[in-house]
Amino acid sequence: MTGPTEPTPATGPAEPGASIRDRLLALFRDHGATIRLVDHAPEGRTELVSQLRGNELRQAAKAMVVMVKLGKKDRRYFLCVVPGDCRLDMEAVKQLANGTHVLLAPGDVAAKLTSCVSGAIPPVSFHPDLELVVDPRLLDNDAIVFNAGCLEQSMFVDREAYVRAASPAIASIGLPSA
Repeated sequence: MTGPTEPTPATGPAEPGASIRDRLLALFRDHGATIRLVDHAPEGRTELVSQLRGNELRQAAKAMVVMVKLGKKDRRYFLCVVPGDCRLDMEAVKQLANGTHVLLAPGDVAAKLTSCVSGAIPPVSFHPDLELVVDPRLLDNDAIVFNAGCLEQSMFVDREAYVRAASPAIASIGLPSA
């Protein structure tokens, strides 16, 4: 583990074809975010990576790609984000979308929509077919933290800039972990 790095200086927008990490940095910088990057051993499990980077579990943004069926052929995809000390309420997501069935998206679909492996998905959607929904409990924190599109680095971002940059829908989609 290499530990915390310095806050990143402001620069221009990400280049075309940039990594998810670089796209996140450009997005947040464009919205005046205070960003702190932390390098750590590769890890995507919320509880374990939170220990590596030293954050409270409730600050961790746990992001999951969910598919909601609206009928036999129609589907909507959501990037659902809950605090690390919560679990996703699939029934709430189904009701939010007026769906008939809800499930975690298959891994290949999630990877296509996020350009990330499982465990590295940030709480930001760069894909037009992936709707971002955040549980309001995550926004009770002054800063949130998440893997930066890879398993070896995380970002701490101030809440206000996150909301400005990501423009999430806010809905109660989390349940306290058992």
